Amino acid sequence: MFKLSVFTDEISQDFERAVAVASEYRLDGVEIRSVWDKPPQQLDNRDIREVREILKGTGLKVASIASPFFKCHLGNAEERKEHILILERCARLADALECSIIRGFTFWRETPVENHWQDILTAFAEPLTLLEKYDKTLAIENEASTMVGTGRRLARFLGDLNADRVAAMWDPANCIYDDEDREIPFPDGYEAVKHRMRHMHLKDALRDPAKNEPRCVPIGEGLVDYRSQFAALVADGYDGFVSLETHWRPTALDEEQLNRPGGAAFSKEGEYATRVCLDNLFRMLADLHLR
Repeated sequence: MFKLSVFTDEISQDFERAVAVASEYRLDGVEIRSVWDKPPQQLDNRDIREVREILKGTGLKVASIASPFFKCHLGNAEERKEHILILERCARLADALECSIIRGFTFWRETPVENHWQDILTAFAEPLTLLEKYDKTLAIENEASTMVGTGRRLARFLGDLNADRVAAMWDPANCIYDDEDREIPFPDGYEAVKHRMRHMHLKDALRDPAKNEPRCVPIGEGLVDYRSQFAALVADGYDGFVSLETHWRPTALDEEQLNRPGGAAFSKEGEYATRVCLDNLFRMLADLHLR
């Protein structure tokens, strides 16, 4: 059976408050993307000690370090160098928090993607060395603002890279945002990527019929067939984490906040929105007799 976690900054920048909500809902873990208005790579030793102290005795595991690794420009050597340092800092953080998975991306999208494909693969040579050094898995998230936005394209990337240290972080709702590589999240995207999946994100979205543009909605109220997706996870024996990444707010987040999430403005109204989504999530799981 899969385990449930939540992004703490989808609740609050106050880590203690976020952990209290996760514990109230009897979740299995938390995912760390920003804490006390700091991204994970900026957490210092004092911050890390406080994170560990807050988690102590809760039974909550750190499901993933949601780093922004390689959410940068492929052709910018300075940005890439900076992101190698980000990966190493996040690997050290993962060690301190007894976490094996770090989230990563495939660079800001430039079209046509095919023209950049080999350069993307080549860019992962140095990260692979770091992953071996720290004994970590880099889970690549499909996201429409990056070169890999769908399950189908993520499966191709992982197959071409052919690296045991790099796996899939499946996000079905992100497929709804990809206008260039349209895909039905479930079953199509999931079937393409499931054999390489080490982690999963939960959010939901609709397409505005007037503008034909995507917008976030509470989980279970959008286009992702989550009931079938959850049933498939059980049938396929997936026992990793699925992590609620709410993204919906009563007052919609702007595109910049969605593409570069984190910090106080992003977390505003987060606890209310995440409670709505957790309630929806548990109703779906109850309907499937999974909780």
